[in-house]
Amino acid sequence: MYQFSRGIYRELASEVQPGRAGGACETRQRLLRDCEAAMERLATDRHYFARPVRTLFNDIRCLFPMSSQMHVLRVIERHVSLAIEYVDTQAREGVTFDGSPLCCHATTRKGTSCQRVPLPGTKYCPSHKHLDDELPELEVTAA
Repeated sequence: MYQFSRGIYRELASEVQPGRAGGACETRQRLLRDCEAAMERLATDRHYFARPVRTLFNDIRCLFPMSSQMHVLRVIERHVSLAIEYVDTQAREGVTFDGSPLCCHATTRKGTSCQRVPLPGTKYCPSHKHLDDELPELEVTAA
């Protein structure tokens, strides 16, 4: 996942404006830290990270002059969409980006997370498949 955060950093590091956040070196380090944190959260907590583009942009927008913020937003949108595609393809294969097996997204009656493996193409195991929002549509036949 770091290839996506490093891609954002490489495209935006030259536009960083030293200022309140410190000198140029400290500002670039903050840019890299924020990009890596966003990509790590996207990879580990994909379903509970609703707006990764907005979150990352709000974290780093103060590092850039007003004239380049639209460019910053476009770069973030492009790289985050590629990262989302990558994470989603890994999830379809039944493993997370680091190779560990997926777990069901439901919680048990005791409040602990379900440890079963989800069904292929869904977020839930056979016991919790009724929680899936994407239920197949039933065909209606005319009588």
